[in-house]
Amino acid sequence: MTDKLRVGVIGSTGKGDYGHGLDAVWAEIERAEVVAVADDNEAGRVKAQAATGAKTAFADYREMLRKEPLDLVAVGPRWLDQHLEMVLAAAEHGCHVYMEKPFCRDLTEADQMVSAMEMRHLKLAISHQSRWSPPLEVARREIRNGLIGRVLEIRARGKEDARRGGGEDLWVLGSHVLDLMRAFSGDPVSCQATVFQNGRPVTRKDVAPGNEGIGPLAGDAIQATYVLPGGITGYFSSHRGAGGSPSRFGVQIFGTEGVLEYLTGHPGECWVLQDPAWSPGRSGKNWIRVSSAGVGQEEPLPKTGLHGGNVLAVNDLLDCIADPDRQPRCSMYDARWTVEMIAGVFDSHRQQQAVSLPLKSRVNPLSLL
Repeated sequence: MTDKLRVGVIGSTGKGDYGHGLDAVWAEIERAEVVAVADDNEAGRVKAQAATGAKTAFADYREMLRKEPLDLVAVGPRWLDQHLEMVLAAAEHGCHVYMEKPFCRDLTEADQMVSAMEMRHLKLAISHQSRWSPPLEVARREIRNGLIGRVLEIRARGKEDARRGGGEDLWVLGSHVLDLMRAFSGDPVSCQATVFQNGRPVTRKDVAPGNEGIGPLAGDAIQATYVLPGGITGYFSSHRGAGGSPSRFGVQIFGTEGVLEYLTGHPGECWVLQDPAWSPGRSGKNWIRVSSAGVGQEEPLPKTGLHGGNVLAVNDLLDCIADPDRQPRCSMYDARWTVEMIAGVFDSHRQQQAVSLPLKSRVNPLSLL
């Protein structure tokens, strides 16, 4: 890769915008340049062109793809109802993709997107920025080396805010922590879950269109259990209005010799309690930091937030484009797994039993409730 890759940025101002900085990240990517932007909102389009320095701007991303010889497309909007068509169009024109999460609305769409990219040997990375956070690799290594003994369970929580807690939290923010659960454990085998509305199990009458193009959605509280490789149990829970301060948004990994907590962000905040009782008040043990420099070391990296995660993610994607044998650290396959885990929650609730993963049915389970 001696020449700069030509990048087209897709946004949709007022309908998911440019996600969490998928237009701004390219200013720090030396191996690529933004040559075109597309936004169906005129004011947003003008602003994005000025901000990115793109030579051309289009109201329709399809026209951009037809007219501009692009190597890579940034799919920026947060709204899920636009992702499938945008990714399929990018694949049709031979473009690699960096995209906003969540991946898509259901597993049918996920399969279509993966198939389209595979058919043309294209790479896709999704912006689960925590996957590229340096402390994550240190935490995974230290767990493998026995930092907390044998892993027994992993607990994940969403942000549980007053608006999104429950089903929407699972879709929009749960994708981050479910992906982290897989990063520490591997692919789940099954899921058993119940979805609640006002303290009772959700029924068909509770299903309604979700915000931001999510599709059918229900529930203000979720309790989900996953069977993970090696006999580890995974939990996800979100209750509307129950978020902690500071936030519990992340995962806690419980082992025979202690607990490791990994919170989302960049660089991710990680702490370990080396206490078999999991009870610092009784044992006198204290939480200590796990950083990119190691256990018990302060974090030397600056807090760069989502932007810093995007920079690492895009550079990794470019490395993978140059190497046909590599997939991005959070690839289209990882993105599809988050949809599997989310859909598994609603399908288990629908069937009132545990369901095996990957799911056989690829449609949104709430449409069958």
